[in-house]
Amino acid sequence: MTDRTADLVTPQESWGASRSRSVEWYDPMVTAAGAAGLSGLDAMRAIRDGRLPPPPIASLLRMSVHAIEEGMVEFGCAVDESVYNPIGVVHGGLVCTLLDTVVGCAVHTTLPQGVGYTSIELKVNYLRAVRATSGPLRAVGRVVKPGSRVAFAEGEVTDAAGRAVATASGSLLVFPLPS
Repeated sequence: MTDRTADLVTPQESWGASRSRSVEWYDPMVTAAGAAGLSGLDAMRAIRDGRLPPPPIASLLRMSVHAIEEGMVEFGCAVDESVYNPIGVVHGGLVCTLLDTVVGCAVHTTLPQGVGYTSIELKVNYLRAVRATSGPLRAVGRVVKPGSRVAFAEGEVTDAAGRAVATASGSLLVFPLPS
């Protein structure tokens, strides 16, 4: 099967000049291998401090770690028109991904070495539209209840003016990583 998406759209002169954004990332297995010998909190700190490369999704969506403590993380996310949906606002999927990230990473900070996590459920409430002019987003994730099998966390995203744009609550499966 071939990818035919390029054949489906023929640029029109009325669209104006094309725009682009370049994305670079590092081998995600370097991060996974480096984090394997660390607690979740220490792994997150190693990413924040540049001792381990950020995961590729962080580069793709321009997310960065701003603060970390046990049970809490704060991320920033730059937004521009490259993440707009068809009605001219930032796609809700970016905001949802940001919330999933901070909820998961908050739980990660509570886990010992050799233990991983994955989202079971994420409920998102969108409160206002986000545009490029909304400025960088700030997302905070906090653990509500840590657990050895299931953990619960909440997240909130605010715009540059400090207005809440979305909230989330999530449950995450906690499991031993293969050695």
